Amino acid sequence: MPNAAERPEIVDVRESGRGKFAFEIEIGPNTIMADEPESLGGADLGPRPHELVLAGLGACTAMTLRMYADRKGIPLKGIGVHLSRRKIKAADCPDCTTTEGEVEEMVREITLEGDFDAATRQRLLEIANKCPVHKTLTGEIKIRTTLKP
Repeated sequence: MPNAAERPEIVDVRESGRGKFAFEIEIGPNTIMADEPESLGGADLGPRPHELVLAGLGACTAMTLRMYADRKGIPLKGIGVHLSRRKIKAADCPDCTTTEGEVEEMVREITLEGDFDAATRQRLLEIANKCPVHKTLTGEIKIRTTLKP
């Protein structure tokens, strides 16, 4: 049996029977729920899909920072990551390549607790931007979809 690091990243999603938009998400040995709020016809039994994306980015950011700090002996006592998402007009985004329509904007605010200098703080920010989920979300993504028989 492969260890967790060797486990392929496979996610199965299926209706839970607990509400119109309530879905069980099976990730390896773990099961979580996704849903929509009552205002959108759901039962609010779990995070919304975009919240799960933000959660993945936040968790990956924090884990990447922890691994780096531990490896380099940086006295990082605590890490917090606050994330938000909204749609903005492309015209209101001067650093976006899209010029028309809307752009998804994710804001990630990182809190670092510990006694270290400005150069170390800057290096930790650079490392945060190298987290694998950040790289996935900012790189080219190809989603291949098929219908099973």
